[in-house]
Amino acid sequence: MTRTTPVLPAATPLPLHGIAAARRIETAAAAGLPPHTLMQRAGLAVARLALAVAPHAQRVTVLAGPGNNGGDGLEAALHLTRAGRQVAVWLTTGDIQALPPDAAQSYHRAREAGVRLHTTPDTLPAADLVIDALLGLGASRAPAGAVAQAIALANAQQAPVLAVDVPSGLHAETGARLGDLAVQAAHTLSLLALKPGLFTAEGRGLCGRLWHDDLGIAAELLAAEAPLARLGASTALPLAPRGHAQHKGSFGDVAVVGGAPGMAGAARLAARAALAAGAGRVYLSPLDPASGNDDGRPELMHRPQIWLQPQGLLDRSTVVCGCGGGSVVAEVLPPVLAQAPRLVLDADALNAVATDARLQQALAGRARRGQHSVLTPHPLEAARLLRCPTAQVQADRLNAALQLAARFDAVVVLKGSGSVIAAPGRLPVINPTGNALLATAGTGDVLAGWLGGTWAQVPQQDGWPAALEAVRRHGAAADQALLQGLQGPLRAAELVEAMLHTL
Repeated sequence: MTRTTPVLPAATPLPLHGIAAARRIETAAAAGLPPHTLMQRAGLAVARLALAVAPHAQRVTVLAGPGNNGGDGLEAALHLTRAGRQVAVWLTTGDIQALPPDAAQSYHRAREAGVRLHTTPDTLPAADLVIDALLGLGASRAPAGAVAQAIALANAQQAPVLAVDVPSGLHAETGARLGDLAVQAAHTLSLLALKPGLFTAEGRGLCGRLWHDDLGIAAELLAAEAPLARLGASTALPLAPRGHAQHKGSFGDVAVVGGAPGMAGAARLAARAALAAGAGRVYLSPLDPASGNDDGRPELMHRPQIWLQPQGLLDRSTVVCGCGGGSVVAEVLPPVLAQAPRLVLDADALNAVATDARLQQALAGRARRGQHSVLTPHPLEAARLLRCPTAQVQADRLNAALQLAARFDAVVVLKGSGSVIAAPGRLPVINPTGNALLATAGTGDVLAGWLGGTWAQVPQQDGWPAALEAVRRHGAAADQALLQGLQGPLRAAELVEAMLHTL
């Protein structure tokens, strides 16, 4: 029996398989069943979900491509017709002989069941639901010809779109658009394996609500193939409860270095976030000599030029460096890179590293000295570090994050839709939380500070657990704000408090 379930929020980590592995899973699943059974299950799963998400839809249009994805759509059309819906299938190929064997069999089954079959017209009749069964898992080129025409027609419809496996025009592995045209779905049903591209880059925006159906295959088939990444859990990963006899020294120190002239607010946001995350003491060391203490948070301790002070604060602290650092941050990076046992590099600190080979060598050498680093670039900063266009980073976010992690021997948080967390020797993680409410100035500073504050409490570990938890909670606060009806951006100062009250 197949079982369709919503994917997000994800209560537990989920494996994400690349295209080649997903193909092998599909082949193995089909081999263990009578001929054509897997496609019949897929079509039935699509039809059931269509009836569940659009129970009042009477007119259903199915756009069927020339491969097995089109066969899944034909099977769904058969079941929806039997359920009393007015179904019209628009085929992007008139050469039925060229269909794969399973899809050809589904074509004849649909025809015998009385499903109306047409070739793609210049316009589509009005429908209450559109099913996108045009391109499947292996699409790797920009849609063209009749398929491109069908995508344009689907997006022009007022009806919601249910995409089968992957919205047509989206790369299943990278989440990049394959061209100018891609289906904008209200729902996407991923079949058998979950694919990374559904959760990062353009994926989250194009997929709508994500559903998964394993088509009744044994879990061992999925487990036999190594995933390309995993989807992180949306639920809390709490720190250990605080003991009654513990004190502020039990929860670590954070030093925030940033806030060049005109950008003091970025460092203050990071420091406030570190404090809210639970660090025992937070030192604010602004790069602007004229900057005073943060009067809004008197708990923050003002320590000018902490990188020059002899009392060893850098040597024992988790350091967050770069928030609002401007060009002057380059001057303080050598001692910071040399002394900080745990270092979060953000924003202008990353830009400084990208332009200075000596700083790059110093950063890459930290791991050999037993020091740990976490880099938190957005796509443009990542592109500067990799010396490539930003579009190249966004075209394969998993690979970009892995390249940075290997080059600098560090944990990397590549921010954006579906933030990617990568580290040498670890399976990368795509974060499942977050939304566009975070698209406002200062939210990245909050993330860096919260990460530092979390990490300070577990100094015996590298930055991996702290990065996973900070990124998850950062996005979860935005998700909670969206559920509570917030329409505009979640301003950074309010984000700190929202994270404090988010599980």
